[in-house]
Amino acid sequence: MAFPNDGKRFQSGESGNPNGRPRKLPELDVILADVLSEEQNGISAAMAILLAVRSKAVKGDIRAAEVLLDRGYGKPKQTIDNKITTNEPLVIVLTEERKEDAV
Repeated sequence: MAFPNDGKRFQSGESGNPNGRPRKLPELDVILADVLSEEQNGISAAMAILLAVRSKAVKGDIRAAEVLLDRGYGKPKQTIDNKITTNEPLVIVLTEERKEDAV
């Protein structure tokens, strides 16, 4: 593809995206607050969601329990030991099958 201006796509100082990144949906936080505060049978949508997740967690759904605990208490810190004290080359072993290999 040939470009004017000595093979450059844009002139110096000219942006390829003059309007910049599009903004998020207008007032998404307000819309979510409205939807989650809607009540049915005296219970807000947010409360109904939490009760449903709690019910699944109590029945043994580990993912549901993890979601509740992470939201309530925060995710636990994960430490990584990055003090490598060897001169041996680093070897990376893939333990999962790649998509193109899985047929």
